[in-house]
Formats: sequence, C-alpha cells, structure tokens
Amino acid sequence: MANGDWDRVKVRLRDEVGDAAYRSWLRPITVHGVTDGQVRLALPTRFMRDWVATHYGERIRALWGAEDPNVQQVEIVVGSVAVAIAATPKVAPARVKAAPSSAKAPTAASRPAGGPCAPGAVPDGSDDIGAQLDPRFTFTNFVVGKPNEFAYAAAHRVADSDLVSFNPLFLYGGVGLGKTHLMHAIAHHIRERNPARTVLYLSAEKFMYRFIRALRHQDTMAFKEQFRSVDVLMIDDVQFIAGKDATQEEFFHTFNALVDQGRQIVISADKSPSDLEGMEERLRSRLGCGLVADIHATTYELRLGILHSKAEQMGAIVPQKVMEFLAHKIAANVRELEGALNRVVAHSQLVGRAITLESTQEVLHDLLRASDRRISIEEIQKKVAEHFNIKLAEMSSARRSRQVARPRQVAMYLAKQLTSRSLPEIGRKFGGRDHTTVMHAVKKVEEIRESDVNFAEDVELLRRMLQS
Repeated sequence: MANGDWDRVKVRLRDEVGDAAYRSWLRPITVHGVTDGQVRLALPTRFMRDWVATHYGERIRALWGAEDPNVQQVEIVVGSVAVAIAATPKVAPARVKAAPSSAKAPTAASRPAGGPCAPGAVPDGSDDIGAQLDPRFTFTNFVVGKPNEFAYAAAHRVADSDLVSFNPLFLYGGVGLGKTHLMHAIAHHIRERNPARTVLYLSAEKFMYRFIRALRHQDTMAFKEQFRSVDVLMIDDVQFIAGKDATQEEFFHTFNALVDQGRQIVISADKSPSDLEGMEERLRSRLGCGLVADIHATTYELRLGILHSKAEQMGAIVPQKVMEFLAHKIAANVRELEGALNRVVAHSQLVGRAITLESTQEVLHDLLRASDRRISIEEIQKKVAEHFNIKLAEMSSARRSRQVARPRQVAMYLAKQLTSRSLPEIGRKFGGRDHTTVMHAVKKVEEIRESDVNFAEDVELLRRMLQS
C-alpha cells in the first residue's frame, strides 16, 4: 500500500515541480516503510537528503497525508531501499511533521528549478569525496597500439614513480578512446604499489559541485584542506569547468598549492590545453606546462586487438570474421565498439543462437546504419562548394575574397558541428590552416546566423542535406 501511495504522490509532485527538478531530486527517492503514521524515505547522499527535506519535505507530507490521513510525519534518511537505516547510523534523519491543513503547494516562482546542480543532473550517488574506480580499468586490460602508446607509457611512468616526473600529466583525446581507462589504471596501480599514498580521483563536474556546496555551507576551508592534502589529484573531463570562473579560480589555486608541495596531478580532457575554449589563459598555461599526451583515433589493428581482449575477458567465442567486420564498421570510439560486442554476445546467449555475420548485422542494424551515415569533412566541403557554386579546390586555397571565404567558413562550422574531428584536424583539411582560424570561422558563422535569416536558412539546409 505504501508504494501505491508513493506512486500517486510522485505523479502530483512531478506535475507541480516540473520534469527537471523531479529528475534531479525526487526520482531517486525510495520508500523504506510506513509505520505508526510515519513515512520513511531514503536518498543516496546527505546533500540530496538535506535539499529535499528543506524544499519538498512539507509538500511530500501534505500529499501523502491526502492519500493516507494516518500519516503525520515524513522522515528522510541517507541510504536506499536495500540498505536499511542501520547502514548510516551517524546521519540524523530529516523529519517533516504535519503542518496545518492550509499549507499550500509551492508556486512556480518559489520552488527550486533544480538546485545547485544543472537541471536534470543527479548528483553522484556516493557521499565520498572521490569517485569509485572501475575494477576493469587496469593497465593489464588496456590494449596498447600506435594511437595510444605514448599516453599509455606516460601514464605508466606516473603510476610507477614515487617522484613527480612531470606535473601535470595531461591526457586528451576524443570520446571513448581510453582516457578514463588510463586514469583509473593509474589510480589502481598507485594504490597497489603504495597504499600509504592518498589518491583522489573525481570528475571536474564533481569538483565543481563540491566547491558550490562548500560555498553554500560557508565551509571553504575544509574544502581546500580536503583537496590540498592528497598525494595524487586526478581530475577527469576538465573541460567541464570551461566558462565557470569561480570554479576555475579555486581549481587554479588548488593546482598551484599541490605543485608547490611536489604532489602529482593528472588531468584528462577532450582537447589539448591550448584548445580548451572558455578556460582562463593562466589556467591553460598551467595545464600545458607538464607532459601533454594525446590519444589518437583507433586504427583497424588496434580495434581488432581490443575486440579479442574483450571477448577473452567475457569468455565468449566470437568468429574471426565477425571480429573483423566489427573492427571495420565501428570506428568511432572504443566504448561504442565494446558495446556492440556486448550486444552480439548477449543476444547469442539469451536466444541460444551461434554468433554469425548475419546475426551480428541483424542485432546491430541500428548501430551500423548510424555508422554508415557518419559524415566526413570531404563530404561537407563538396556539398558546401556545390551549394555556393565555387570550386572544391577553393576550400583549401589561400584566396580570401568574401565569395570564397564565407563558404569556407560555413564548411569549417559544419565540420565542427557534424564531425568529431578536433580543431587542428579540421584546419589541416582546409589547406593546413591553424586551429584559431577554425575557431574564428565557427564564431563568425554563429554571429551571422543570428543576424541574417537567409544565411541561417542556408546553413540549416546544408546541415539537413548532410545528415539525411
């Protein structure tokens, strides 16, 4: 009965607070029980518990009281439906007692839109300062090839040495190429070699949330002490703090404090330090002052090696023809490649059919179709040149007349929007131009689109033609 009441309460809450706030704060709630007129709800972190109790507790109690008049109090604790309150004895529950019946629902103007987290973002389920390490992501399970051998060697050097060889180690590359795997592998290796060393690994997003929380609770000194007392600080996806000035300021000072103490810093991002837009110049300079190691797009040989390694870990027998087919067809990133293999093996095990080339194509039809639609820079250049009636060679020429320069800028803009290529890679495709030229082109096209309706329609038409 309790869960049935809660289902109805959730529907009312979602209508009142909106989808974004509901996903961020209310959807993670689990019901622990209803006894003697008291409802006990659980949330995964203390931060979420405090926020929900403060902003939604009374409304939850009122709505539940409407479903069951016996309910007089709502208790919100840290935990989950699977781990009872005994799992968190030191965290006092937040209680919301019955209020006068005249209590009203929060208005759209007064209720929070999602709190300090971005709308729709759910804070990390762990209340620990660092993120959990994935036991699969070790150096042993990392398949080394030409595109990633430099990054792998640099990561291993940092993990093997008690002295700081270069600070920071900055790993960058596209999505799903192995940055996070190497970050986890470094942390695992250091902890195994020397358990006394304090290793803190977390995402830049979580660093920002921790900083915001410290500001809200006026506890920045404790925050600084937590982050500046570690032996190794590892921040994943540092591009997340681009444009967030206060967080960048704190990160810059944390960075300097650790370097001054001779502590190791390891950073990952999707671009090199010099290409991180929205990052302060002094911070970009700091990030690039150690060793910058990039991870290139995978080669066919590396993808094939990754598939063999993954199949071996899974204990699955996959025909060589299927391996070769996957390595050829799914070239975007390793994560997508491994996901495809997981689907193929799971389908075989669940339906009891052998893995064949035909069954693989059938299971992965949506993924293969998307892969076939992947757009190249050459295709973009050709389509834009045809649309603006200029020669394809002009895309790489040195001519700067507006008749040629504007279509070239449009092609650069579309290459940035529709491909996963980095700015330097795009620049090279346009006659060896610098990445700053590509950045200027992107900004210029965005500016003109806002002021010129016809130009905006041209760009949108080209985008649709390329994606169709």
